[in-house]
Amino acid sequence: MQAYGFGLIIFIFLGGWILFNMLKILKQYERGVIFTLGKVSLEHGVKGPGIIPLIPGIQKMVRVSLRTVTMDVPAQDVITKDNVTVKVNAVVYFRVIDPKKAIVEVEDFYYATSLISQTTLRSVLGQNIFDDLLSNREAINAELQKVIDQQTEPWGVKVTTVEVKNVDLPAEMQRAIAIQAQAERERRAKIIHAEGELQASTKLAEASEIISKNPTSLQLRYLQTLTEIASEKNSTIVFPLPMDLISAFQKLIEKK
Repeated sequence: MQAYGFGLIIFIFLGGWILFNMLKILKQYERGVIFTLGKVSLEHGVKGPGIIPLIPGIQKMVRVSLRTVTMDVPAQDVITKDNVTVKVNAVVYFRVIDPKKAIVEVEDFYYATSLISQTTLRSVLGQNIFDDLLSNREAINAELQKVIDQQTEPWGVKVTTVEVKNVDLPAEMQRAIAIQAQAERERRAKIIHAEGELQASTKLAEASEIISKNPTSLQLRYLQTLTEIASEKNSTIVFPLPMDLISAFQKLIEKK
């Protein structure tokens, strides 16, 4: 009886071990790549989700997640087209769309995608000038996504989004940019001031033309100016003289 009981325990243990290796459970977001004697079947090579029966010793399953993966690309030293050295990091969103290719075509699709993202980040950003890195982010992100996706497509990996996160500048470049920004603001201020002078001179020319047609308006303007000076309670009153009167005195002096 003892030998019978010991044999029953061994039988139950072997049966449980075989059952454990025969049945695999895949979650909703998982797929299993089935290798039968080292080969992947073209029709039944990918299975899941649910319970997947396997033949112990003959079949082997590799799990692949179909969820979107967020991968942080480490900061890369980039030399832009106008010879500015910056440190740039990015984030890449990708997911597996063909589990069989992701397992068969590349050894580690996550590691391979990380390396190709770092290389592409340096090469693509190196083709742009520094100002574009700051002001043309959307176009650069689209170009990065397109280039990386083309290279990962044979691995069954789809890159959905690439975003440049930070652009770190050396202290010398930060000071140079600050000086450039200050000079730009001064240039705009001078242009605005010149435009104001131009508009003022235009209006004065129009006013002088109107006054020249009616000399009485000039006298009224004199009186208005005197009224404005008197309202300020000044001790000195300035009487404006017509230019015609001054020119007449000049002619008399020249004749003498």
